[in-house]
Amino acid sequence: MRIHHLNCGTLGFGLVDHCLLIETRDGLVLVDTGFGLDCARQPAKLVGPSRFVIGAKPTEAQTAIRQIQALGYDPRDVRHIILTHLDLDHSGGLADFPEATVHVQGPEFRAATATPTLSEKLRYRAVQWSHGPKWMVNEVEGGEKWFGFDAVRDLPGLPPEILVVPLPGHTRGHAGVAIDHGNGWLLHAGDAFIQESSIDPVQPHTPFGWKLYESGAIVREALRDNQRRLRELKTIRGEYVTIINSHDPNVYARVGGR
Repeated sequence: MRIHHLNCGTLGFGLVDHCLLIETRDGLVLVDTGFGLDCARQPAKLVGPSRFVIGAKPTEAQTAIRQIQALGYDPRDVRHIILTHLDLDHSGGLADFPEATVHVQGPEFRAATATPTLSEKLRYRAVQWSHGPKWMVNEVEGGEKWFGFDAVRDLPGLPPEILVVPLPGHTRGHAGVAIDHGNGWLLHAGDAFIQESSIDPVQPHTPFGWKLYESGAIVREALRDNQRRLRELKTIRGEYVTIINSHDPNVYARVGGR
């Protein structure tokens, strides 16, 4: 199982929009989409005023669809998209893959599409999924544990090497995506942390500016608890589980980003 690391958007403060493209026996799988073609062409509509807050600079060249084409693949071979959450900088490219099944956690789907709070309305852009994606809504009920975390396994249509790890906090239904690549695991933890130093097992540190940013988490206590658990995972299984996230440019550069 081959994994490609894609930067699907430039944000303020040098942040990236780290997505994954996974080659499976039955087609391609995207983990998050970053910004899509319409975000680059119509940023006022697709990204909205929040683009000024997060410093979003969507470009067509950075979209997942253009990068997939540059790798020599047919975008129609993207059969599945797994979303860590539905924030506007993670789901902006959904419309570029209209035939893909879109996997999202139940609490996240309901928060974004039912009755979002005022703060949630600022982070979600319903126009990004107005084309009517093929939603596959997952619920966390029972199932086996994954290194002490709850896990959603046997996702419909996906190989067993890919599973979803609920990591609520940043949003109600935020989740990570774990991939068994044959030589260990890769865990894309989304926005469970912004800078890798937050989950440093020896001397964890979150810069003051990012602490302010994280104060906007929908469930702050869960965010802190999951950062603690990720530190423990890194301490105990760091040689076997590589933890990455969505926005740290140093992480993206280290794991093979271009």
